[in-house]
Amino acid sequence: MRSSALAIVVAVVVAGLVTALKDRAALQEMLGFASSDQPRPQFMLMGRVTAPETAPKPQIDVQAIADRLRAAEISPPLQETTPAGPDDGSVTVAQAQPPSAAPTPAKPVQPKVDESALRYFASRGDKARLQAEIARLQALYPNWVPPADPLAVPQGGDKQLEQMWQLYSEGRYAELRKAIADRQASESGWQPPPDLLDRLDVAESRARLVNASDLKQYATVVQIGANTPSLLTCSDIDVLWRVAEAFARTNRAPRAEAAYVYILNNCTNPQERLATVQKASALLPYATMQNLLALERPDGNGGREFDSIRSDLARRFVAAGNDDPDLAVASDYLAIVQRLAETDGLASDNLLLGWYQLRRENFADAEKWFRRAREKEDTANASQGLALALIAEKKPQEAEDVMYKWRGASKDATATYLAATANLMAMQPPADLSEEVLSRIAAETIAQKYVPTAQQFGWFARTLNQPQTAARWFETALRWKPDDEPSAYGLAVTRLQLRDRAGVTEIQRLWAGKSERIALLGETSKRQPAQSPLPAPGQVPQESPGTSPEIIRAPAERAEDTTPPTSTDVVRQRSMQNVTVRRSARQDRGCTTTINAQLLDPETALSRGWCLMDLNRPMEAAKAFEAALNSPNRKTREDASYGQSLAYLRAGLSNNAAVAATKAPQTQQRAAELQVAILADRALAAFDAKRYREALIFLDQRAQLRQEPIDLMVLRGYAYLNMNMYGDAERIFNAAAATGSKDANRGLADLKAATHPDSVD
Repeated sequence: MRSSALAIVVAVVVAGLVTALKDRAALQEMLGFASSDQPRPQFMLMGRVTAPETAPKPQIDVQAIADRLRAAEISPPLQETTPAGPDDGSVTVAQAQPPSAAPTPAKPVQPKVDESALRYFASRGDKARLQAEIARLQALYPNWVPPADPLAVPQGGDKQLEQMWQLYSEGRYAELRKAIADRQASESGWQPPPDLLDRLDVAESRARLVNASDLKQYATVVQIGANTPSLLTCSDIDVLWRVAEAFARTNRAPRAEAAYVYILNNCTNPQERLATVQKASALLPYATMQNLLALERPDGNGGREFDSIRSDLARRFVAAGNDDPDLAVASDYLAIVQRLAETDGLASDNLLLGWYQLRRENFADAEKWFRRAREKEDTANASQGLALALIAEKKPQEAEDVMYKWRGASKDATATYLAATANLMAMQPPADLSEEVLSRIAAETIAQKYVPTAQQFGWFARTLNQPQTAARWFETALRWKPDDEPSAYGLAVTRLQLRDRAGVTEIQRLWAGKSERIALLGETSKRQPAQSPLPAPGQVPQESPGTSPEIIRAPAERAEDTTPPTSTDVVRQRSMQNVTVRRSARQDRGCTTTINAQLLDPETALSRGWCLMDLNRPMEAAKAFEAALNSPNRKTREDASYGQSLAYLRAGLSNNAAVAATKAPQTQQRAAELQVAILADRALAAFDAKRYREALIFLDQRAQLRQEPIDLMVLRGYAYLNMNMYGDAERIFNAAAATGSKDANRGLADLKAATHPDSVD
């Protein structure tokens, strides 16, 4: 009975291996390991590559048999086998007699079989390998009958061979190689059993593959896998995992996916399937993971087999959405993380949702989740996210208060706090700030030498009619950044107010040819009053939600990013030069006083808007244009919409500018001008926020509409440089340098410093 039972088990297992072999062949094709113009490699039989006898026989990886027979006991030999069938590529296996079978026929002639491995495994008490070896020999020699007592198999007194098998079983492959070589040298004509050599070859290949994987030598892993396809089976799932990882790490995601698909299609161990999905999720992108999860099977209890890791997968997918704002994560995964955030009490789940919404400019939702995260655990990360959401919602005063506690937690936290202060000081009308808040902002601005906030302090002091204080702040900003044109302009108008004509002349001399508005300052033909009120520059460019200066899970590739020699504010002004500004005939009425534009009639409001634009007070101008949009006159509404777009662009608010442009129909020429200017402004804002890939996208879109000027070409080159795309950066800088651009030549010098630091003094 035991013999019959074993035969049945072996028959079932070997039949299953036929399918496994076909599946593995498919895997080889998917992984690029098989080629139609090369002979198909023979597969492993318990670690041995068998040579065909009279006709090709299917190769069987009976490590799978070992897995399935692990719990089986040593059984008496089978008493009957079926003869080999026709050579049709099928596997002939032993057939067990039913309980009512006829008497056992005469014992067939035993073929000559190397039974040394059989005896060795029996002597070691390794039942799993013993049963696998019996199944292997029966598949090779259908007429062979296993001995009733493998320990009784005569060894001919070959103790040396038995020691070699022991070295093999202990994984001491180098010592085994030496033992074989020594015996061949001492005994002329002696050859080791082919089975031992084949097993040794495959075992060494596997050891090399594992070692290469541990050392992250992924190309070597792929090569060994290609040369030893018999390793790629469900019986050695770890090798399949390592090969799949090697493909993923070498940017061959489709082949990595094919390896994982093979496992999920063919391997049945529940724990290994679960681990496969976990490993794949750490290496493959979101979309590819959805293909793998489609292969999920029912768990037999009314659920799905990956339900136990569904929450972790959802968290990972939402985190991927934080890194890529264009990735739309399925609502099911968002719902899972939302449920976890509400039930598990982990601040990290709230942070995941906060950053996800912030990256998609859903600021209200982002604020909600960041506030909940801070309620559970007040951390720098949660405060940074909340501050960025508040800045985007034009609540910089609360953002400053939220971040003050964490301003020194990290460079990222400091950058977020300073961004909040700059936006707070730039508010129009000015915020009502206490002396305590002003003092702490001033102290941090000086400690960090932060130019945008220092500049805004100057404008703020002017609104309080403190020109001497304003001048000192503008001078301080220029000491920290001599090429900051807005600070130079602020200092010039302040000195003009103080009737310091010599100081104004000196600034005009230093900025000759660099700033038209500084050169024209004080000329009556331009209607610039000697003591004009504050020409507020509007808000500083906001830190982008979810990215900030190296804030949102986007690790810098260098300690400091390279910045273009020309200020992005200057580039922004140049990009606006081709935009035609239509000035109203009523502009000469002036706009030096502060009034509520909503109280003016639309035509007067339109005129005031253009006047305020001349004084570089874009946010006030935007409000005037908003009042002019109420006009029943189509032409007035068109001019107001156009003017408001320009005002927002001057303030660095490209999104607002895009919205304003849609408030009234525009001529084709104006629409094109605005679109080009908006795209340029968005590229500059993205570059300022260190979102270089996004900046390149906007530059590409603008280049489709109008030829790219030299300053934007240089900006493109620096974007490539900061992304370590040195070849593209060199191409752009060379093209711009050919026009005589000094900025492009400096870009080439920065590129050389980045790629050959040792050659730079």
